[in-house]
Amino acid sequence: MTADHTYDYAIIRVVPRVERGELINVGVILSCPALDFLGARIELDERRLRALDESLDIPALRAHLATIPAVCEGGAGAGPIGELPQRSRFHWLVSPRSTMIQVSPVHTGRTVNPAAALERLLETMVRQPPASRP
Repeated sequence: MTADHTYDYAIIRVVPRVERGELINVGVILSCPALDFLGARIELDERRLRALDESLDIPALRAHLATIPAVCEGGAGAGPIGELPQRSRFHWLVSPRSTMIQVSPVHTGRTVNPAAALERLLETMVRQPPASRP
């Protein structure tokens, strides 16, 4: 029997106009140290984002969000933060910010497969339910 492992995760949010506090969930960061896993998945729903702010610079937003999976992967390509140990990179990624890109509080779960847990969280926390999809 395969043992479950504890993981931590946070939801990545875009808050186009911070002063209004409206947000769209756009991704998930998941860390499972026991399995040496740190990953992030991002999916932008441009239609929903534009409903909150028509002037949103989507290409710039995509570029900023792309740094999150790069930091998860680590290495010199992710800059100085990418050189930190995996768990330190996770803590850096989930630290509170007051910018357009924010993260939820950290939550905990158990899994045998962190990649599958990441996909499940993306499906339940980021993607719209099938009946709501255009």
